[in-house]
Amino acid sequence: MANSTLENNAASASNQWGEDSQIWKSLKVAIASSSGFQRWELERDLNLIEPTNNLDQLVSLYLRETLETLAY
Repeated sequence: MANSTLENNAASASNQWGEDSQIWKSLKVAIASSSGFQRWELERDLNLIEPTNNLDQLVSLYLRETLETLAY
């Protein structure tokens, strides 16, 4: 019975991670498509400096800077 519970918990966690991953992917694309993100990217010439920059990193940096600005 204990093994069954552990297996069910592991399967549930794995499924949740997959769902979270899909949600993050959708959010990341939506954020990157927003005018605010595009303006932020242009202001910093990020697309000119490193066009291969990871979208995860760019969106995370954008969100961090935006939240820091809002915190003031």
